[in-house]
Amino acid sequence: MTKLVTIYGGAGFVGRYIARRMAKEGWRVRVAVRRPNESLHVKPYGAVGQVEPVLCNIRDDASVLAAMQGADAVVNCVGVLTEKGKNSFAAVQSEGAARIARIAAEQGVDTLVHLSAIGADLASESEYAQTKAQGEEAILASFPSAVILRPSVIFGVEDDFFNRFAEMTKFGPVLPIVGGESKFQPVYVDDVAQAAAKAVVGDVPAGVYELGGPEVETLKGLVNKMLGLIQRRRLVVNLPSFAGDLMARGFGLAQAMTLGLFHNSILTRDQVKSLANDTIVGSDAKGFADLGITPTAMDAILPEYLWVYRDSGQYASIRDSAKNLPNA
Repeated sequence: MTKLVTIYGGAGFVGRYIARRMAKEGWRVRVAVRRPNESLHVKPYGAVGQVEPVLCNIRDDASVLAAMQGADAVVNCVGVLTEKGKNSFAAVQSEGAARIARIAAEQGVDTLVHLSAIGADLASESEYAQTKAQGEEAILASFPSAVILRPSVIFGVEDDFFNRFAEMTKFGPVLPIVGGESKFQPVYVDDVAQAAAKAVVGDVPAGVYELGGPEVETLKGLVNKMLGLIQRRRLVVNLPSFAGDLMARGFGLAQAMTLGLFHNSILTRDQVKSLANDTIVGSDAKGFADLGITPTAMDAILPEYLWVYRDSGQYASIRDSAKNLPNA
């Protein structure tokens, strides 16, 4: 019988790539999400009926159990960058991860893969990083043989990193950033999915793996790289932490005053704290080399989707070529 994997958050940015890879491996894929009707884009990843979105709320035991019934493997991709309503950092990244691991152990699931993040740290000032670490701790307490993947910032067509900064260039000649000197090691989303898929099929020993791409760059350097690719000139201003915190307080106040009608996904105080730290693979950490994966360079992927932000879009290269034509 074909094996079954349940992917919690399998319709999200990283989850959809894992779902696609598992379908290609011949597995049945159950995509556990809050809104199945908005996740139908995963169905064509496999044959008819091979990939199915199902309703699940990871804050509820019965819901998690129902989505896991009969699964041979479980992947947890659920995480939040900003809190909204009941989906707090603690509820999703700590308690939710603990719930999935506990129920997986009770159900006798063979394999558990958990997506965390570089920088997960119980002692961090950032609640995001704290709850990521709490989730890892809970995972290993219930399921010691789990594979935990800690990526740096992830890039790809649907990312919320390069796309966000590129979108910001539309609003003026100045591009303010916070934590401009902090270092990142951007990793391609499908490389992360490949690591998860290898873990699901049993090709990866239990443990924690930190995943970073082949390049280490500061945030300011990455923003300048993006500007070059979209052919726009902007003054990149690296704000000090206190200024970033004031901005984040303002956005938070706007969210509170509108009773949540405006959701602050621009900059939060917790993100300001996170941006104060580097997000790169540790010198003694296991990573892609231990998984037999060669990470993809940014230059191989970024031009494929950032061209939409150029003034001439897909015709920018034609316009540039025309400049070299001799005058009639």
